[in-house]
Amino acid sequence: MSEIVKNDVERQVRYTPAEIEPKWQAQWDADASLYAAEPHETGKPKFYCLEMLPYPSGALHMGHVRNYAIGDALARFMWMRGYNVLHPMGWDAFGLPAENAALKNKMPPREWTLGNIASMRKQMQRMGLSYDWSTEVTTCLPEYYRWNQWIFLKMFEKGLAYRKQSKVNWCPECQTVLANEQVIGGCCWRHEDTSVELRDLTQWFLRITQYSDELLNGLDKLDGWPEKVRTMQRNWIGRSEGTLVDFKVAEGDAKITVFTTRVDTIFGATSVQLAPEHAVSKAFAAEDPALAAQIEELLDQQKKAREAGDVGAIEKHGIPTGRFAVNPFNGENVPIWVANYILADYGTGAIMSVPAHDERDFEFATKYGLPVRRVIAPNVDMDAAGLALPYTGEAEAVLIDSGAWTGEACLEAQEKMAAFAAANGFGTATVTYRLKDWGVSRQRYWGTPIPMVYCQNGHPGIEAGGVVPLPESALPVELPAQVEITQQGGSPLGRVAEFVNTTCPVCNGPARRETDTMDTFVDSSWYFYRYTDAKNSTAPFDSAKANYWFPIDQYIGGVEHAILHLIYSRFWTKVMRDLGMIENDEPAARLFTQGMVVKDGAKMSKSKGNVVSPDLMIERYGADATRMYALFAAPPDRDLEWQEEGVAGISRFLSRVYRLTTKYSGAGTARTAIGASRGGEIPAAEQKLLRKLHQTIAKITLDFSGRWHFNTCIAAIMELVNEIQSSEPAMDSGEVSAAAVSEIFRSLVLMLAPFAPFVSAELWGELGGEGQVFRAAWPVANEELAKEDALEIPVQVNGKLVTVVTVPVGSDEATVKAAALEDAKVQARIEGKTVVKVIVVPGKLVNLVVK
Repeated sequence: MSEIVKNDVERQVRYTPAEIEPKWQAQWDADASLYAAEPHETGKPKFYCLEMLPYPSGALHMGHVRNYAIGDALARFMWMRGYNVLHPMGWDAFGLPAENAALKNKMPPREWTLGNIASMRKQMQRMGLSYDWSTEVTTCLPEYYRWNQWIFLKMFEKGLAYRKQSKVNWCPECQTVLANEQVIGGCCWRHEDTSVELRDLTQWFLRITQYSDELLNGLDKLDGWPEKVRTMQRNWIGRSEGTLVDFKVAEGDAKITVFTTRVDTIFGATSVQLAPEHAVSKAFAAEDPALAAQIEELLDQQKKAREAGDVGAIEKHGIPTGRFAVNPFNGENVPIWVANYILADYGTGAIMSVPAHDERDFEFATKYGLPVRRVIAPNVDMDAAGLALPYTGEAEAVLIDSGAWTGEACLEAQEKMAAFAAANGFGTATVTYRLKDWGVSRQRYWGTPIPMVYCQNGHPGIEAGGVVPLPESALPVELPAQVEITQQGGSPLGRVAEFVNTTCPVCNGPARRETDTMDTFVDSSWYFYRYTDAKNSTAPFDSAKANYWFPIDQYIGGVEHAILHLIYSRFWTKVMRDLGMIENDEPAARLFTQGMVVKDGAKMSKSKGNVVSPDLMIERYGADATRMYALFAAPPDRDLEWQEEGVAGISRFLSRVYRLTTKYSGAGTARTAIGASRGGEIPAAEQKLLRKLHQTIAKITLDFSGRWHFNTCIAAIMELVNEIQSSEPAMDSGEVSAAAVSEIFRSLVLMLAPFAPFVSAELWGELGGEGQVFRAAWPVANEELAKEDALEIPVQVNGKLVTVVTVPVGSDEATVKAAALEDAKVQARIEGKTVVKVIVVPGKLVNLVVK
């Protein structure tokens, strides 16, 4: 009996994750430096691997596990490749759910939040996730949010933070303001069935529009980001080049400024249309009660369309005002209308209507019988009367019936006409953006206090009630601990006299604190910089440390953050760069957006009631099987349909790995060079196993380098294990050398380590491996050993597959042709027929053409 077989008989060991995993977790928890990054002065190449931080809602579900398992596998792989890895975790801990819980459970938001964090951290540790908890960031703690306040003050100094009255989005359910990016389909991003209202409020804004061009142009450099995300951001920024043109109201001094991207069509303008809330609309309404009532009706229609979530789909209605405006290019009086589809807060709140060359304008003109005048055509000699309308050609079109510009190409005319307008004082070329400044005021308690006060008496340079920034020495402005939360009547902070009433830092007179708090997306706009220096009490972070680690090498999170978090964090990075805090222009070099976990036909979420707890899966199958299933069941960028049987299947697979590895662990001491005992000759059974091993190493290494097909990585490991299992007799009989057996199982465990760390750590010990398995060197594929010695070539007859023949690698065309023609199935198919032609595609295919 061989030693290997004897070892198997003596040790019928059973895979028990309930024993193995807690043992290793206890060891890992006891070593605070285990997952710690090395100092930034190290000479090692760095790798910053980051998953988006979660909101501490109370418990993880399998959607979280999938996200974190992807990042964890990558971090462990990069450690094994010799990189200095930063892999942190924290908590996006401010937000409305904590206030809701306070109302429901009569528990302070801080207590509820910190309790949830403790529970979720424990779940993450039980999953074996490789986070460096010494860098943990919790955004609701003063040691973090004081730096929100500090950066806000810096923005205020630079004119990037300001206060103004504006129409804002108001969620009745949240009882607070929402940024434009937080309104999804006319509803609140948190309450998908709650329609958002428009209100006039004085709010704090961050001047993100100052960075519009840089945010847009920077997308071209983000080659490591999904094109879908970059397209979403381009569309949201919405850059448009065009011309501002003033139409003077025919009677009086008022003027109507319109923005158009097609000033070349202005000779075809047959009306000017205003938003119901435009200043000129209001002036007309003030003089005409009947018109005022009609405008109010249009405004009501517009509000209902906003609440429905699609103003663009509104049934278009308009009313003539009986007034006229003068087209400055030709002096023509055109009627002024008020229309329900024109928005006061979009562009200038007014348009020139050119029905012949704009689909929306054509629809409106057709409905109300307004003139349609053709001024653009494919060529100047064309009979425009026969032109199908609306005609929207531009690059290939020319102007007709357009005064001095007739015959000009449209693109050239746009430049010349904009210049003409500027020279004559009634217009200018300009660029507009869909992107609006970021409204950050929230009428909530559980958020970062805004570090501003209002001096009641005023002092030189500040009027009574004017805004005064707090000095840095006054930071942090802390939230009061005991606050009654009602979600009614504005911010709860406004009812806390001890918080509100303070003194002006300039004149020491009475002052009132700002009671709005910051949007929670402020917290998540820069948290990843804090990870590099999380305990710093004198600055947000050490610039030298941040400059070493940034940009993030791999950022992982959901595509739903494409507009909100990802555009805000890009803005914040550029601001901090301009403040001299960092050197990088973008926060992350590469972004990966994982697919959702779907159960019962819907995204897994607490609100849907279809959450699967990882705790239950761990109890039944172990953490390794749970996380490995999340990586195996679908490509990581695709949605995963949850099936518990899949977790059970992975558990059975790990049992096979455990049985085989423990059976052959005795070979771990045999380190003789492969083939040495046989004079360099490698037996066929051994060669076959080693070929499969090195092909698997090559595939997984390649997939980790960018493709991230972790599902096929795990499938490749499964194929290798199948090959090992089918080779047991050869290994037991000694046909496979002990050195080869040792290499095979050591490499198998190393490849398994990023996906199933607990069982890999256990088996690494069984094999006599030194240190932690994820700090061992990743195996290197041997190209020679990985080469196939034979190829399987499909053979077709008249384009239909007949058989597959096997030929030696490197066979010439004649050998391949001969093998195909000699095959019994091929001979049966061509019997009695004439072979007209034999087509050989080297290494790929043989096709016989017969008659």
